Amino acid sequence: MNESEQSLTVTGQDWDEVVATSGTTGAERIVVNMGPQHPSTHGVLRLILEIEGETVTEARCGIGYLHTGIEKNLEYRNWIQGVTFVTRMDYLSPFFNETAYCLGVEKLLDITDQIPERANVIRVMLMELNRISSHLVALATGGMELGAITPMLFGFRERELILDVFETITGLRMNHAYIRPGGLVRDLPPGAVEKVRELLVIMPERLRDIELLLSDNAIWKARTEGIGHLDLTGCMALGITGPVLRATGLPHDLRRSAPYCGYEDYEFDVITDTRSDCYGRYRIRVDEMAESLKIVEQCLDRLRPGPVMVADEKIAWPADLALGSDGLGNSPEHIRKIMGTSMESLIHHFKLVTEGLRVPPGQVYIAVESPRGELGVHMVSDGGTRPFRVHYRDPSFTNLQAVAAMCEGGMVSDVIASVASIDPVMGGADR
Repeated sequence: MNESEQSLTVTGQDWDEVVATSGTTGAERIVVNMGPQHPSTHGVLRLILEIEGETVTEARCGIGYLHTGIEKNLEYRNWIQGVTFVTRMDYLSPFFNETAYCLGVEKLLDITDQIPERANVIRVMLMELNRISSHLVALATGGMELGAITPMLFGFRERELILDVFETITGLRMNHAYIRPGGLVRDLPPGAVEKVRELLVIMPERLRDIELLLSDNAIWKARTEGIGHLDLTGCMALGITGPVLRATGLPHDLRRSAPYCGYEDYEFDVITDTRSDCYGRYRIRVDEMAESLKIVEQCLDRLRPGPVMVADEKIAWPADLALGSDGLGNSPEHIRKIMGTSMESLIHHFKLVTEGLRVPPGQVYIAVESPRGELGVHMVSDGGTRPFRVHYRDPSFTNLQAVAAMCEGGMVSDVIASVASIDPVMGGADR
């Protein structure tokens, strides 16, 4: 900045000073805060913008306003209790948080190959339904932030259908803690498969309505085409993954490049686009939802009767739970076994509930393909019943590095579209 220019920091009460000073300078650059309460910054993301007129000359992120301390809390809970914490990080993708955590614990226990097939199929089904529900929120809130209310209504209406399925299966709409080390907390309840099949009939047409509403909409394209440009070189330099990376044309998807939970056995396409802009990222998410529906249908065809938890009772959380008339309780068969016929089962049940399982010492990194990109977990065990350290590589945190590259040189209004196309969830960034 040369001597004829002046930088003004705008807060809540100094507009008179800004007006008085700007009239005496030859050039004007103002530093403004967008957020952390601004609805178009996803609630608790702060953007510090230096603007010259309507042009953004510098953009920086300020995070940490939603910090939960979940990773530190994991060090004070046993390995099984940890699931109830990590599911709350990226609150739009709880099943991905749970799966990454459990895959890490299972690798430390060396039981990856012992996970029942039925448990893996259900994990994949839930993750793909979760991918759709997360992308719907991205399209709905992105549309609202650009002034289009109808996509917001459509997106949340269709998401409710998926949350109803989640509630049927796990009892909760979010923060499920349904996926556990060794398998699942319990099997699918009666009627769950039929409910998913009904969803597969309804959802394609509903998703098509959203696509028809936006894809050729002149205003939507004017606000997104050529906006927030970030090419492959920029993505590689910043470690960007997910739809933002695939919108540059690179077909990088961990479900294909490093498959887990049996993804290598499913037929689906890795969606790419070459536009490298907000519109390309929108197209990626629309087409990925259709691919997820294909995977869910394959999951239903693969479901076979069987256990949903490993057989080793020293590891297995009791998965043969049955709800009583009060909505709680264990199955009578399980109670009879642990109380009347097997002292060893009773001891293991008691230790799992009160102490948790012991995990051999070591460290591991496991990653899954979340709706926002590579969600990885690095966990360290010292051989005890609690993690020594658990650290998540959350894609929202990493992808927010792209804000400066996408926004600098563009208009203030384009900042909204660019941030929406990243689809950050601050619960994951500020874990």
